[in-house]
Amino acid sequence: MITGPSGAGKGTLLDALGERLPDLEAAVSATTRARRPGEQDGRDYWFLSADEFERRIENGDFLEHVTYVSGHRYGTLSSELDRIRTAGHICVLELETDGALAVSEAVPGAVTIFVDAPSFAELERRLRERSTESTGEIGERLDLARRQREQSGHFDHMVVNDDLARAVEEIAGIVSDELHAVGSMSEP
Repeated sequence: MITGPSGAGKGTLLDALGERLPDLEAAVSATTRARRPGEQDGRDYWFLSADEFERRIENGDFLEHVTYVSGHRYGTLSSELDRIRTAGHICVLELETDGALAVSEAVPGAVTIFVDAPSFAELERRLRERSTESTGEIGERLDLARRQREQSGHFDHMVVNDDLARAVEEIAGIVSDELHAVGSMSEP
């Protein structure tokens, strides 16, 4: 699992990691937020109405779910893990910190990587530069980021995304080491 505050570069790192390690596949999260220009249902997110999201919670369809900035809900459908496993790939989850902690408790052997920007000022710059949220939402994300950064010690690994190539290399090494350790445990 990859976690950390908004603006840390989790999505960018996952895209680069996927190119380097093609057996990895990121689960597509579900959300109640509105679709942004260019986003596609089932590729960027599973876009669900609030009622559909709630129905799926009641049905036990989510591995994890949270209410995030401005009341938007996000979650990982268990069916995504099944889809990725069936395709013979290794599932990677991009989660906010509370969701990542919930999954690490619920899924034995789950590995968590906390990704952060090199400084809070850089995190703020990245959020403002991407221009996907309103000023109020950016403020909420920054407040949340302060709390999330305090949780970084609860995760297995910490990667500072100060240089994309270096951070990808570090995460690829963590993934390779973890996969090797799992493979070694399953050998007679």
